[in-house]
Amino acid sequence: MVRRASRGFTYLTVLFIVAILGGGLALVGEMWQTAAQREKEVELLFVGHQYRSAILRYYLSGPQRQYPRALEDLLKDARMPETRRYLRRLYADPLSGKGEWGIVKAPDGGIMGVHSLSEEATFKRANFKLRDATFAGAQKYSDWKFVATAPAKPAPAKPGAKPAPQPAPQAQEE
Repeated sequence: MVRRASRGFTYLTVLFIVAILGGGLALVGEMWQTAAQREKEVELLFVGHQYRSAILRYYLSGPQRQYPRALEDLLKDARMPETRRYLRRLYADPLSGKGEWGIVKAPDGGIMGVHSLSEEATFKRANFKLRDATFAGAQKYSDWKFVATAPAKPAPAKPGAKPAPQPAPQAQEE
């Protein structure tokens, strides 16, 4: 009789251990998925900045200021007689793995920026760098728009106006 009771106890112990291991593996899987998603988020920020920077350099380097008509224009600028490249390659969207991006159109019809087509919820919603301040509070990755904005042109000086005085350089102490 003691044997039969111990068999049931062993069976319940093994079931309990399997349940605990299953729960632990589920937690590990969830943590791994969260870590992988955060890595993709960091990669999206990097790739988005690469596109933003390339679009801005394209805009500023041309004979007339214009945005690229296609992302492929960033690989080789056809406006210049010499070969000029702003990106080495077109990047895939880290979240989807596809080369397809959402396009932010410029007033002249060119491409002013890109964004992911992912509708997934973001993990990062605050504490962005200044250049990404508009991303704060975004609910999904497609709201992160990497837009190249040209620097504002300085206002022309009024005729007869004196330039602002510059502070005298200070001697450096050693």
